[in-house]
Amino acid sequence: MVRSIVSILLLCFVASFAHGVQNNIDGVRVWPSAENTRIVFDMKAEPEFTYFTLNNPVRLVIDIKNTDDSTKLSGVANSGDLVRKIRYSTPKTPSSARVVIELNRKAKPSIFAVAPKEEYGHRLVVDLPDSAPAKAPVLAGSTGSVVMDDSSSARDRDIIVAIDAGHGGHDPGSVGPAGTYEKHITLSIAKKLESLINKERGMRAIMTRSGDHYISPNRRPEIAREKKADLLISIHADAFSQPQPRGGSVWVLSMRRADTELGRWLEKSERHSELLGGAAEVINDKSSERYLTETILGLSMDHSMATSHDLGNKVVEELKQVTSLHKRKPQAASFAVLTAPDIPSILVEVGFISNPQEEKNLNWSKHRERLANAMFKAAKRYFKQVPPDGTLWAHERANNRTHKVRSGESLSLLAQRYNVKVSSIKAANDLSSDVVRIGQVLNIPRT
Repeated sequence: MVRSIVSILLLCFVASFAHGVQNNIDGVRVWPSAENTRIVFDMKAEPEFTYFTLNNPVRLVIDIKNTDDSTKLSGVANSGDLVRKIRYSTPKTPSSARVVIELNRKAKPSIFAVAPKEEYGHRLVVDLPDSAPAKAPVLAGSTGSVVMDDSSSARDRDIIVAIDAGHGGHDPGSVGPAGTYEKHITLSIAKKLESLINKERGMRAIMTRSGDHYISPNRRPEIAREKKADLLISIHADAFSQPQPRGGSVWVLSMRRADTELGRWLEKSERHSELLGGAAEVINDKSSERYLTETILGLSMDHSMATSHDLGNKVVEELKQVTSLHKRKPQAASFAVLTAPDIPSILVEVGFISNPQEEKNLNWSKHRERLANAMFKAAKRYFKQVPPDGTLWAHERANNRTHKVRSGESLSLLAQRYNVKVSSIKAANDLSSDVVRIGQVLNIPRT
């Protein structure tokens, strides 16, 4: 009888233990960036968790139910300055794990579980937006002169192009047959495009990410806005379940998503000043505020979308000189990275990384340079025609004369007539050859 009771108690204890500690932290990874730090806990099973924050010092405390806390957290690689330390603390129950993330400053956390996918198992993801991100560094211009940061509102400013390298960090994007990660290809092309833009007088590039770290798609257009960008170019590589599809394409925001985003911004009255600028101070009548705001935001969105389509066509024209095209006209889609209502934005798919030959091409540095150059030439062509107000290019264009080409006229003849160099006329009109056509309107620079 006693032996039976002992056996029953032992079985109950074993069953209780088996159901008490079922999970385990298999590893921890940290991806810091200028704007956000992501911490990923690799879990044995789906985590059940609660969390809260503490001040003095600033800490994030996460309680994970039925989880062992034997995995070491000390020595986790962390190159950022937001997270000070990750450690364990005394749990609420013996079967749980309490993880404490010590922070150097406040951050509003976003915590969520992620189901297994491909080579990754269960994960607990912690996103920490930095409340005091590092400011953009002062850059050296191509001539060695100092270029002010993005807050500068000086007259004759540079045209600012935001370059967004798709994916990054824990998100590799698509993976080619030979194991090529999309995130590496996009960052390489982005850096080449950045170099081309920064060498061009009157233009300057800013990057949404300059290293291998993750930034959420919704955050990317926000970075472009904070840097006062005149254009956002997001770079990606396409993929399909079959290896046959190939070619590049250009995408712009769909009208349906544009209407949704416009409504979303209208509901966020505290953010109207971000888009309205000085007009926000003029609109004081609450009864007419929404109507006027909707009108101004609508005009801004219309201009941005028209610009995106125009620029998208120019990118397609340049891309077809470099690679085959999957789509011969800009396509409309609902990508989150394209949703800035006040910044013209395009997404460029540089090819299908799932196609073995295109994967090979994308791994060739010279091909990536050509792709970057195609995007640069398209952006330059567009802004030479329609430079943003207040920029150096707008100032120079205002000081140029115009001439409509007539039969029998050539660049050399016009240069002689206006006493300027042929090279100056070509530069003012972004011409790559000496050929002009009848009826073409040329900008003639003043000596």
